[in-house]
Amino acid sequence: MKLRVCVAAAVWLCSVQVAQAQSPDPLQVRSWAASCSNCHGTNGVAQSGMESLAGVPAADITKKMLDFKAGRKPATIMHQLSKGYSDEQIAAIAGFFAAQKK
Repeated sequence: MKLRVCVAAAVWLCSVQVAQAQSPDPLQVRSWAASCSNCHGTNGVAQSGMESLAGVPAADITKKMLDFKAGRKPATIMHQLSKGYSDEQIAAIAGFFAAQKK
């Protein structure tokens, strides 16, 4: 019986850690996204001449970022910036911008 309780507790603890790993803190995601504001504007609403990210589907942003990261898409600086984030962080940042109003 004790073994069963220990196994159940271990499984529960692992599932909590996996859930936390999949859902980063929203304030942390907002902080990551803020680093994009110099070029892409506050909350992804860029000034003319730059690409706005607000309201763009997360899948589109994620694909572009992963393409920059892998060197499949040419860039002046994005290929370097994208390498500073994990794929999971990129997906979280893309979700943040997708949720912003244009």
